[in-house]
Parts: sequence; structure tokens; C-alpha cells
Amino acid sequence: MIPSKTQFMNNDIFGTAISDYFDNNYTEDITVTSPDFDDDTIPVPYLFRKYPEMPHLEQKALQLSYGKVLDVGCGAGSHALYLKGQNLDITAIDISKGAIKVCQKRGIKKAIVKDILQLENNSFDTILLLMNGSGIIGKLDKISTFLDHLKTLITPNGQVLLDSSNISYLFEDEDGGFWVDTTKTYFGEMRYQLKYKNQSSDWFDWLYLDFDTLAKACVSSGWTCELVTEGQHYDYLAKLCLAK
Repeated sequence: MIPSKTQFMNNDIFGTAISDYFDNNYTEDITVTSPDFDDDTIPVPYLFRKYPEMPHLEQKALQLSYGKVLDVGCGAGSHALYLKGQNLDITAIDISKGAIKVCQKRGIKKAIVKDILQLENNSFDTILLLMNGSGIIGKLDKISTFLDHLKTLITPNGQVLLDSSNISYLFEDEDGGFWVDTTKTYFGEMRYQLKYKNQSSDWFDWLYLDFDTLAKACVSSGWTCELVTEGQHYDYLAKLCLAK
């Protein structure tokens, strides 16, 4: 998922990269920097993938989507375009102006520049938070506020479909033990910076949630949390519904 808080970006990294690819100016990928791990890359063509190229978790989430759908952190619009093809009422949001312009050019009529935490006066049957959708929460201590805000956007019988990963395996040593930075309150709290064509974003917080931690937070905030399916890389898809 593309980061969805305005403070994440002093440059529209994703928007620039997505626009370049759409305009046939693709020459390089997005670099992801972390203080804890080696640099990684996000291949820009991957942001334009079609349904057959999507991971199983994303395909399953799209299959389960119904009614009026909100695609949070829509990026280039891959998920929204598929759901549009299924004749669903889809709204796509992202804080990247460049990404939203491309979504609109690709035919997504309700593509809006918006931070989900600023979205109000609307309700949806399905809210999609994909590509590590928990990431935009940033820190574990913000999860209750985030889940409470989702309550204002979901219909009584609606669903939130969220994928994330248990990244504890990254801290496992050769003997099966774990090394974790004791200054962190939770091992899934990460910090990243994005780089693309000599531009850099601000450093931003990004949250990976193991399922048990997510489930406990949901119970405390008045949600049910169901494990829908698991992926091959410690990732999973969860379905959240309002507790009756």
C-alpha cells in the first residue's frame, strides 16, 4: 500500500513514478531505505499489475468485496480498476496527486486526493486496506484511534479487508532466538524513506501487525477480526466487522 498520510511526503515520490510509467518515461524503480535493513526497491510496473498478477491475498480481498467500496491508498488504481470491471461502486483515495491523476486518466471516475483520516460524511460496505494496509497506522499506539475512525466510514453490516505481515522472522537469529531493538515498543514498527530520481521523501513510520496483535486491538475497539487466509511470506488477510 502507498503511504496515506500527508506528512509522509515532501515530494510526491509515488505520484512521480506512477506518472512516468503511465507516460512511457519509466527508467528506474523506487528505492526504500530503512535504518535497520538494507535498501529495497518497489518495481514501478508492479503498481500497474492486473488481477492475474496479484498475490493470492489481494485476489481474495477483491473477490470478497461487495457494495460500495473504498480503496485506501489506491496508487495507480489496480484494485479499483478490477472492481470497476465487476460493476461495483468504487471510490479510490490516495494522498498522491500524481497517482490520482493517473487513476482518473485510467477511467476511475471517483478517484480523490484524500487522507483517510480526513475522510468523513460517507459510508462504505467494503473498505480495502491492501499492500500491508496496516502500514498507514504508523505506530501501534495509534491503532485505537484509527479503528475508531473506520467506524465512522463503515455501514452496519460492512467489512474492512486488511492485509499485513508478521515480521518477527526478520529478527530471528541462527539459534532460533530473537533480537529486537529494546527502544521500540513493538517489533512491527518500522521507519522508511522513499527515493526516486534524485528526490527523497521525509522519513515516515510504517506499521506491520501480526494477526494476534491486530485481533486484540479489534476486540478492544469494538470490532470482530477474522483470519481469512495466509500468504507464503508471513502475510495474511483479515476481515474486520463491527461487533454486534
